[in-house]
This record gives sequence, structure tokens and C-alpha cells, in this order.
Amino acid sequence: MRKSFYHYLMKHRQPSAKDDLTAFANAAYDDHAFPKHSGEYDEISSYLEFNGHYLDSMVIFDRAWDMYLQDEKA
Repeated sequence: MRKSFYHYLMKHRQPSAKDDLTAFANAAYDDHAFPKHSGEYDEISSYLEFNGHYLDSMVIFDRAWDMYLQDEKA
């Protein structure tokens, strides 16, 4: 079974943000409304566009999504 994007993203959490991806993971962890069980790009992207005030740019999400897809292929 495919992991949710949130599950994948949590692998990148760190006590302090070292880069944009860890900052995203840390903020998503603190976002209790984040769609934690979703693996759908459109659902997560829409959520972040309206509620992802912690993302400086959606490019960060797109980069993380591409990494998620690569990880799921392996």
C-alpha cells in the first residue's frame, strides 16, 4: 500500500530547519488540519494554496512531491 505524502514528509523532520524541506516538514507536523492520509497531488496542493501560510513558495511542495513519487517507485 502506498504511503501518504504526509507520512513521507515526516521522514524529513528535524529539531531545527536545515533547509526548505525540513522547514516544510516541521510546519506540516504542527498543522493539525493537514490532509495526513492523502496521496493525491490536487488535494494537498489545494489545501496548501489556501492554508499553507508556512510555505514561502509552492515550489517547495512541488519539489517534495517529486521526491515522494521517486521514493514510492523504489
